[in-house]
Amino acid sequence: MKEIRTVDAAGHVLCHDMTQIIPGEFKGARFRKGHIVQEEDIPVLLSMGKETLFVWERTPGMLHEDEAAERLRALSQGQNMHATEPKEGKIELIADCDGLFTVDVERLYQVNSIEELMIATRHTAVPVKKGDKLAGMRVIPLVIGEEKLREAEAACGSEPLMQVLPYRCRRAGLVTTGGEVAKGLITDKFTPVIIEKLKEYGIEVTCRCTPGDDRGEIAAAVKAYHEAGVDMILCTGGMSVDPDDRTPGAIRDTGVRIVTYGAPVLPGAMFLLGYFEDGVPVMGLPGCVMYAKRTIFDLVLPRIAAGLPITRPELMKMGHGGLCLGCESCTFPNCGFGR
Repeated sequence: MKEIRTVDAAGHVLCHDMTQIIPGEFKGARFRKGHIVQEEDIPVLLSMGKETLFVWERTPGMLHEDEAAERLRALSQGQNMHATEPKEGKIELIADCDGLFTVDVERLYQVNSIEELMIATRHTAVPVKKGDKLAGMRVIPLVIGEEKLREAEAACGSEPLMQVLPYRCRRAGLVTTGGEVAKGLITDKFTPVIIEKLKEYGIEVTCRCTPGDDRGEIAAAVKAYHEAGVDMILCTGGMSVDPDDRTPGAIRDTGVRIVTYGAPVLPGAMFLLGYFEDGVPVMGLPGCVMYAKRTIFDLVLPRIAAGLPITRPELMKMGHGGLCLGCESCTFPNCGFGR
């Protein structure tokens, strides 16, 4: 750093906080370390008794923390998000719409492995609302060698690390199985739960039926809803391995490609996921979805609503963190379930 006259300080970077005291009104940092002095700041600094200032002496190949944070921002920011102005060397990213927030975790790790750089994010594949904070980034020192930013850019590549995917699915077909429901012997408590969960993602149930436990009728309903052009098909109930539970077999009869029947998630072990050739998903939902606060359905629904296909390996990885603790006060998705 070097000492210069305050009247000559415009464009220079302060090396320490500048405290202002106005008796009875204010006492605190008027200008923070790292602040770039503006012309309009000079009268204020002079009124604070600062005739000279210690500023950072710019050196070729060195970046101020705000400039470096902007370089990290450029690596990170994808679609449907905006950046805050740099504040004390930090930039944050904010969601511009409701959607699924995704992070390329491996490339993020590569960037964060470079000393003196940091990018912190929310978990990948979580639903977010417009205005939610997504990530923050900065460099550790006040100034940093530009070669480290170049190394980060090389590690990251041309695609941004993060994006928010808007929800694309709008229409769902619902097949409520169970002879006791079809005959009116019990009240259907499954359908209202599903309708409310779908509403969270702007999805409406446009087709629904109660075919009982007839395997052929269940399969026919699934195929009919697919032909009707819905974005997803849900079959509720009849998902266990008991001989009289026909839903898994009926879904197989439709010709869909089964991704999995069974998932390492509790509640939700008896979950089934398959896809028609055109990518329309079919899900078999176990009974726990009806009464548990959060289940496997809550983990996969945001991804499917955003149009992301789910693979078997991705589902198997959900076993780590796939145990819901059933907390009395549920904070999902801001908790460890599915993470």
